[in-house]
Amino acid sequence: MTTQEVAFRYYELACQNKWNEIQETLHDESIISREPENRAPAGIETITRGKVAVKVKTDTHRAMIETMHSRHTSEPLVAGNFFTTVLKRDVTYKGRPRAISEEIAVIEVKNGKIVSETFFY
Repeated sequence: MTTQEVAFRYYELACQNKWNEIQETLHDESIISREPENRAPAGIETITRGKVAVKVKTDTHRAMIETMHSRHTSEPLVAGNFFTTVLKRDVTYKGRPRAISEEIAVIEVKNGKIVSETFFY
């Protein structure tokens, strides 16, 4: 798949809340996932390597959610081997008040698979 095709498929699945399918079908085995450095004190790994480790990180994050009130994924913007999208969530995490979270995801594609994802929030 081209970067444009991967971006469209990511968007299509994200809009259907099929995050597991994104990971299973679009992620490369050697994917690198990056979170902001300021998240390390909260116990969030800033760099996660490998498809299995990224899935574990995602599952751990999902387990912290009490209620997902709504979510939105913007249409992707593609340039070269990269695409970006805005992810917005209205969420209540266990033991915390309801909050709106917004982040920008910058995703790199090589050989039809997502090889890196970097989140800014």
